[in-house]
Amino acid sequence: MTKNLSLHIRATTAGAVLELTGDLDHHTAPEVRAALPGIDLRPDQQLVIDLGGLTFCDSSGISVLIAARNHTLAADAGIALAGVPGRVSRIFGMVGLDQVFRTYPTVDAAEAASG
Repeated sequence: MTKNLSLHIRATTAGAVLELTGDLDHHTAPEVRAALPGIDLRPDQQLVIDLGGLTFCDSSGISVLIAARNHTLAADAGIALAGVPGRVSRIFGMVGLDQVFRTYPTVDAAEAASG
């Protein structure tokens, strides 16, 4: 049984923050994917995805993170992940995504690095 996913988007002067809490899996990834077109980014802004509250991430979750990256690239914007749990970070390392996503311990650190 999957847990629910809480999705919260907020605009900042540097771009947007997408906060995900719960399980990012084949049941919940479509909700995140559907939210991406509504995230307005201008060139040189950044989307920060806060994964600090993530309890689980499967291949569908990884796929939606790649879709988020593609959304930001299409807008000439950047992307960063914040608060990546250790178990998710290990998976990213195994599949090479640690070379694709910049990661930071907190949203504040990600926003500071973009400025």
